[in-house]
Formats: sequence, C-alpha cells, structure tokens
Amino acid sequence: MKIKEGFIKSNLGDECVVVPVGAQTVDFRGLITLNETGEFIWEILQNESEISDIVSAMTKEYDIDEATAKADAEEFVKILSEKGFLE
Repeated sequence: MKIKEGFIKSNLGDECVVVPVGAQTVDFRGLITLNETGEFIWEILQNESEISDIVSAMTKEYDIDEATAKADAEEFVKILSEKGFLE
C-alpha cells in the first residue's frame, strides 16, 4: 500500500496538513491535519509499505512496544483507506 498521487503534505506554522491537488480535488475537498505520528506514517507510505514496515519504523522512532505501534498503525491506515488516500 502507498499514498495515492494527488496529495501534498505541507507544514503551515505548527500544523502539518495534506491537501488534494489535480484530479483528487474532485473526490476530496478540504484538507486533513496530521499529528506528529500521522506525519511520520504518511512519510513511510510515500513508498510501497506494509503494516510491518510501519510498525518497525515506529518502534525505532518512538518509545512504544510493537503491539501499541501495530494498533496505532492499523487504525491510521484504516482511516486513510476509508478516505481514499491509499492505493
């Protein structure tokens, strides 16, 4: 899985936002705000990745156990998938 083409992540002040561009503006209007962990996972998903890749990166970056990282990653990926951000 990976992030679909047509979304740009940008930092506006202290916030990280994702906005659609091009054809994606037809299907998704508005923007989403990412927290630090969401931005971290978003960056991983710029390339083809599996949940295990995300979990591994999260346990190295943050002081969390594998079960917590997996639960958080799965929840975030589910939301991205439901909103149409993943291919």
